[in-house]
Amino acid sequence: MVSYRLLDEFRKLFEGQRYLHRISTSGDFVAIHLFEDLYSIAKSNRLKSRIDEGSRVLNAQNRRRGIQARRGDGTFGELIPHETPTTDPGYAVARGPIATVEIGCEVKILAKAMIKQIDRVIGDLVKQVAQFRRGAGNPICIGVVGVNHANAYTSYEGDREWPTDGTGRYRHPVQEASDAESRLVSQAKPNFDEFLVLRFRASNQPPYQFDWLDLRSTELDYGAILTRISREYDRRFRNGNGHGDE
Repeated sequence: MVSYRLLDEFRKLFEGQRYLHRISTSGDFVAIHLFEDLYSIAKSNRLKSRIDEGSRVLNAQNRRRGIQARRGDGTFGELIPHETPTTDPGYAVARGPIATVEIGCEVKILAKAMIKQIDRVIGDLVKQVAQFRRGAGNPICIGVVGVNHANAYTSYEGDREWPTDGTGRYRHPVQEASDAESRLVSQAKPNFDEFLVLRFRASNQPPYQFDWLDLRSTELDYGAILTRISREYDRRFRNGNGHGDE
């Protein structure tokens, strides 16, 4: 049975609990599991050995030293010399301050009112690629966007509930999902080395069920992306200086 941590953690955002849109760290937490999956599939011995020796870590600070750039959801690179990485229980990839970015991952989630926010989301994605590439380096840039296909959805703000009704500004997710994905693919995807759309159904209503639109297809798409990232890492970072060999 296939088990990918990024897919599992994405599902857990909605399954059995309310998903709260204003928690900005949700995407960050999903993103870090990309690197656990890269380690687990072991398609790149170079990447795996560097993680094992602690020379490559997840960024544990808001920016790279000396580079004025916002930290992405998942930023992986070369540990600053003489720093000691921190390993969390249950995780293979350590954390620490990084000098370079080798792989950057940005996660966005479109659960409701997708068309209303699509221009902002696309803009954020494109800007994040520029942030990953700021300064010396040639990072592999990954975009992951969840797109909800539920027939109805409820969002929450404090004690207030905002259910969709299928009209006007309260259109159901399924009414907007195809248009949102089309715009993401045409306007955001070309900026990334790899781009994954996670198609799901979640109403955000009790009992808080979650379903993938097509689990097998999602697993195949994600597995293929992990393999390509691993191959590209070997090609792009052969010499181990963190800047890319091109």
